[in-house]
Amino acid sequence: MSAVVHDAAAPSPPASEGARGRASLGLAVAVLLVAFNLRLAITSLGALLDHLGDLGVSATTQGVLTSVPVLCFAAVGATAMVVTRRIGVDRGLIAALALVAVGLVLRVLDGTPALIAGTAVACSGIALGNVLIPAIVKEHFPHRIGTMTGAYSAVLSLGSAVGAATTVPIADAAGSWRVGLGVWALAAVAAGIAWAPYCRRRDPQRVQVRHAPLWRSPIAWAVTLLFATQSLNAYVMMSWLPSVYADAGFSDAKAGLLLATSIVIGLPFFFVAPMIAVRMRHQGHLVLALTVFTALGWTGLWIAPVDGAWLWAALLGAGGAVFPVALAMFALRTTSTAQTASMSTMAQSVGYLLAAGGPFLVGVLHDATDSWTLAYTLLLGTAAVQVAVGYVAGRPVRIADRL
Repeated sequence: MSAVVHDAAAPSPPASEGARGRASLGLAVAVLLVAFNLRLAITSLGALLDHLGDLGVSATTQGVLTSVPVLCFAAVGATAMVVTRRIGVDRGLIAALALVAVGLVLRVLDGTPALIAGTAVACSGIALGNVLIPAIVKEHFPHRIGTMTGAYSAVLSLGSAVGAATTVPIADAAGSWRVGLGVWALAAVAAGIAWAPYCRRRDPQRVQVRHAPLWRSPIAWAVTLLFATQSLNAYVMMSWLPSVYADAGFSDAKAGLLLATSIVIGLPFFFVAPMIAVRMRHQGHLVLALTVFTALGWTGLWIAPVDGAWLWAALLGAGGAVFPVALAMFALRTTSTAQTASMSTMAQSVGYLLAAGGPFLVGVLHDATDSWTLAYTLLLGTAAVQVAVGYVAGRPVRIADRL
């Protein structure tokens, strides 16, 4: 794997503590605004998926739409560092936000092809942002990586909740599903405006390519598989949980609210989990605890989707905190910034590729059986795999020590 990493920037003129503090706060706010946009395009579509079906969008097309995000994350994640080597990481983030905004507008134009193409463009921008945000945090917040990882993971999750909870009400109030989906382009534009002051001219001395032979490391593969299993569960939940609740008898608006509740309840877990992980000798125990929450959530939906609806949503939200734990492992299992960047690239590209079929397969299974039973069986199976690879990935061993 190869990855782009930042070298130390050229020394800057001395600044007062107050000026540095304001710059740091402004930069943190800009990063968090970007993070807010990194799931909106997905959960807003999931909230309206059943409504689109009523308008004639086929179940197969709906399945394709739910798989587009992870496919884009895999494809773009694998090439993001090559692209940003030419334009720089800071300016690459502006490009990512531009893709998100353009895609969100494109997908509300008339026709199924525009819906699919726009979703792909927006998700490509999200994929680029997924890869760049950890590198930006590593460079600009080297002494607060755990805190910033938790903060941007939590805000990312908050954006997911906002998209899930408010898209249907916005569409109903406007009398158009296109408004419900297209309005989120404004959030991407706002984040771009906030980030623009921190974009620097590309300096060839600050961008280099490093190589790390991660493909031969069992630890790297365990981290990648952990990222894959949590991604599969997360995107199945974001894409299909509203449909599960709708089939149980809830309205579209309440089904979206349940998904939003799941995501909001996960916020404190997303914030705290990486800070706990960096203090643990073996993160496998933390992965086990969080995966138990996920397994209980899917089992509860299988057995009693109505009576325990809010509890199952809460458990799934808490279990989703495996995501920031996996992000923390990128640094915990590596010995250098370059190797961490390579680990991030490998895990996100391969992990999302392995997870890509999950939402589509769940849709196919449901369409073929008119039941969620096989889907729940699949999801519980991935939970077992997640625990197994989590214990391998969580061992207190650095990749360099094993190669």
